[in-house]
Amino acid sequence: MLKSIKVLEDHEIQNILSELDKRVVFEKTNIIPESFDLYDRLRTYVKYDRIGFKSVLGIDIFQYSGFGEFEQTLLPFVFKTIFKSTIQLCLENHSYIFQKYTKEDIEKCFISTGDGGFLIFDTPLHSLIFACNLAVILRIYNSFHYYPKLSRIVGAITFRYAITYDKIYSFEDNYYGRAVINNARILQKDNLNRCLIDENVFRWFTLNIDGLENLQILTIQDIANIFEFNKYYDRDILLKRYDEIFENEPSRRYGIINSDVLEIGKIKSKEAEMNIYNLHLQVTMNLYNDDDRTQMRTITASLGNLNTSGI
Repeated sequence: MLKSIKVLEDHEIQNILSELDKRVVFEKTNIIPESFDLYDRLRTYVKYDRIGFKSVLGIDIFQYSGFGEFEQTLLPFVFKTIFKSTIQLCLENHSYIFQKYTKEDIEKCFISTGDGGFLIFDTPLHSLIFACNLAVILRIYNSFHYYPKLSRIVGAITFRYAITYDKIYSFEDNYYGRAVINNARILQKDNLNRCLIDENVFRWFTLNIDGLENLQILTIQDIANIFEFNKYYDRDILLKRYDEIFENEPSRRYGIINSDVLEIGKIKSKEAEMNIYNLHLQVTMNLYNDDDRTQMRTITASLGNLNTSGI
């Protein structure tokens, strides 16, 4: 990954506490101690202001509890299988955008919740492209092109998505921070199968591509001119393989052919309110059969929907 995640170490915090605090105090009279020294030391260690932003893609199987008991036992396997295929598709079809990632990197940064999970990326663009590929894989599963007998047994699956962009840190191989908290809150409040984004994601796309509506005319060269990609990514990869979504010239024949975004409400994050937006994309991609590369199918799938009911 391009940007490292702040890691808080248990032994480091324990050392600070051993120096400036007492683990157990049993006195006859309870006294609340002054804690300025410990507070200052912990602030110096954590350096919260320097913790970087990451994008989180939240994925949730819509109406999981509505499946039968037997079908529910198979859903974790189905999700894992679709998830692994999406990773492979992203690495193969978007080699420039995902050049800083390996299959292991992506799997390591996934927080599973059983019926979905949270995936951590460097930028909102990574989250969005992964979600687009996931929506395409889900479409071929639901249309009986991908493990068709399993699809017949389990039934059609729908995902809901949330994309956030905020601070992330790590402690004992787990990930925490506002980006994860806000993402979980958005998914929890959404009772529809939409793709919702927070205000920070909306601003990131406005700053870097003049707004989400421009996704449908964006080229791979435009992507390469985004600050993070322009400064840290190897442009030579652009010459080796095309991108399945972003072409070399503006076109709406393939890739993101429609992009709509609408503000739908607010959620409270700490003491501040955050605007939430509903994102709807239509994506057209060519998919090849890994077992027989002569078999190809052009698939158009939607990410999210146009339902603008509040949150």
